[in-house]
Amino acid sequence: MDIQIATLCDHAADYNGKMVISGTFETLAAREFPVIHPTCALALRICVTPEDTGEHKMEINIIDEDGKKIDEKMPMKANFPVELPESVSFLSRNIVLNLQGLKFEQEGVYFADITIDGELMSRLPLRIVDIKKIEAERAAAQG
Repeated sequence: MDIQIATLCDHAADYNGKMVISGTFETLAAREFPVIHPTCALALRICVTPEDTGEHKMEINIIDEDGKKIDEKMPMKANFPVELPESVSFLSRNIVLNLQGLKFEQEGVYFADITIDGELMSRLPLRIVDIKKIEAERAAAQG
């Protein structure tokens, strides 16, 4: 099993097997903390082969730098079966998780971890920055 695409974005959709992704990001700026990001999506494209046939478990967990989950709803868990017709050597499937109300207590680096069958398959870094600090640094640099 291979994760071909894993990204945080503003919006994602599956249109007849084609993944449409808009607004991929890895940094969010906030004016105050805690900050709640109203809506975003985690877009995944997974390729499976006949060797992957069977039941699988996926977990999505968003954690801080210390490995603590950001929300009591984490990790999100899903079971999914894989079955391919005999004549097919691989299949790709798109998964879009719409995430609402993600709360970040402070600035720092967070991670969206994608685990399948207990194995970490992808770790997406997400930087939360304090825009006031950035603006103050720019002003100081300009003199």
